[in-house]
Amino acid sequence: MGDPQNKTDSKFTETQRGKALRIVVGCDIEEFKTYYRKLAEDKEWQGTFGFTEELGTSWERVLVENPSLLIVMREDGEIIGHLIWHESNTEEHWERDLRDEEDRKVLRELLGGKREFVELHEVWLRQKYRGKGYGEQLFEFFEAFLRKKGYHSIIYYADHPAALATCRKRGYREGFMEKGKWYVFCLSLDQSL
Repeated sequence: MGDPQNKTDSKFTETQRGKALRIVVGCDIEEFKTYYRKLAEDKEWQGTFGFTEELGTSWERVLVENPSLLIVMREDGEIIGHLIWHESNTEEHWERDLRDEEDRKVLRELLGGKREFVELHEVWLRQKYRGKGYGEQLFEFFEAFLRKKGYHSIIYYADHPAALATCRKRGYREGFMEKGKWYVFCLSLDQSL
């Protein structure tokens, strides 16, 4: 698969209000944990994930070891959104963490057989920043970042209405897992949007 180690990728734009908007690969883990706790304190989490106020220790370890698996969006230096991703395949979520039969079937249909891909594990934009095109910019950055790294496909499990709308608008192919009531989205990075 690609090389997820490059932390120098970023995108800078200016918002309509004249504030600096920056999307950056990697982030100080303590700063991210503070932001993550704030999301829970402000009760911003929605959907079926059951997020807690703490970033799990396994994710913390992964992000410390490989900071490029975390992409943050900042407005005037403050984190306003994030995205966490990892490499995966149709057989396992992670090494020795096998997917169930329904999951494998949906993935094979979307991907055209057994394949490796990037799983978009988590994406979030603070509520007060929604509806301004920021989520679209975050997806654009992420897709371009992965293309540059040589990855071929993105898979994203979603149930949040904004995520569903964004993926459909961006042309992701769609499957559905009856067991968990999850939509499964797939984007081939080998074709341009």
